[in-house]
Amino acid sequence: MLNWLLEGNGFDPQNIIMLVIVAVLIVVIVVFYIFSSKKRKKQEQDAQDLINAVKPGNKVKTIGGVCGIVVEVDNEENTFVLETGTEASGKSYMKFDRQAIYQTDAVVEKKEPETSEEVKDDNKDESSVENTAEPVAEVEASAEEQSEDKK
Repeated sequence: MLNWLLEGNGFDPQNIIMLVIVAVLIVVIVVFYIFSSKKRKKQEQDAQDLINAVKPGNKVKTIGGVCGIVVEVDNEENTFVLETGTEASGKSYMKFDRQAIYQTDAVVEKKEPETSEEVKDDNKDESSVENTAEPVAEVEASAEEQSEDKK
């Protein structure tokens, strides 16, 4: 195929088909790379948000297998102090880098921005009340008319 391009010979249908297949494969690889890159970045951001959500009182397991409760978090040094042990065996305190967190029970608080969706929801509630009120009034009026006709 490369020879065909370099030689500049006439158009051969087999060579054109080969070029189309190679072009499609290149496009598929590029698209796959873009989507996997976005997914990886989102996972990294979620992991970083979880690490940043750790606060005193959370249970943590480090990458070294040390389990305990967070006592103090230092945002400037990006570290935390972990309390391990029990009252009976004696407590110990260790300082770790935040990146040493393997598992935690911390929960990332998702900020829900106040958008027009809430306004739309409020409008839907009001419109549904208005829409249901009108037919009820019409039904009551028609019921009164029917009762007057029967009299």
